[in-house]
Amino acid sequence: MTRRHLLALLSAIGLAPRGAIAQGPATKADALNLTDAQWKQRLSPAQYAVLRQAGTERAGTSPLNAERRKGQYHCAGCGTPLFTSEMKYDSGTGWPSFYTSLPGVFVVESGTLSFFSGAEYHCAKCGGHHGHVFNDGPAPSGKRYCNNGVALSFVASAA
Repeated sequence: MTRRHLLALLSAIGLAPRGAIAQGPATKADALNLTDAQWKQRLSPAQYAVLRQAGTERAGTSPLNAERRKGQYHCAGCGTPLFTSEMKYDSGTGWPSFYTSLPGVFVVESGTLSFFSGAEYHCAKCGGHHGHVFNDGPAPSGKRYCNNGVALSFVASAA
């Protein structure tokens, strides 16, 4: 079990260790725990590298950077809704960026946030790595959730 899986599991049952900010589900029953082999079957190689191994996709490579339709962004690992299109903005970084998330969907590692170093965040349900949150975003939150596009799936709203 990796550190991120342990943090997600502990936060899911209300026992997050110091150094983690739990924003995740309230019950252990909500957690999605799969074996490494099951994750490799479920995810593409790029998704596996980011979600399960805390990798980072190359900046500017995600088609979600140009996504402008109304809808929701879901975790590519488990399908949990994470962001709405209204939360998205163009940060100019080359990764899909959001100024906030839906409530209770992430476990965020606490630490010193600055322009150069952000706190890593993971899906509270499956423990998948999504990116880093920084304190250089727009109002009203001042936050920038810098998300790997490959870690997301987009579901457009019905017209």
